[in-house]
Amino acid sequence: MKKRCGSTAIAVAVLLVGVGANAGCSNAGEGALTGAGIGALAGMGLGSLSGNMGKGAAAGAIIGGVGGAVIGDQNDRADQRGGRNW
Repeated sequence: MKKRCGSTAIAVAVLLVGVGANAGCSNAGEGALTGAGIGALAGMGLGSLSGNMGKGAAAGAIIGGVGGAVIGDQNDRADQRGGRNW
């Protein structure tokens, strides 16, 4: 069981490195990767409480990735309409 938890931690670490390397992409792409990374970490923490850290990390990554992509896409659309008044 320890090997499985270790491989999950490695997968999350690789995902987070990918998030950092994706700095030049669109808001949707960045949002998806950032959301997946944050979701995986949150899911890993919650999953460890029930003894299913790997499943929690996977579910968190999927949910966070989809949510991040949707938010990033909405930010892209707002930028294209000129909705940013900074």
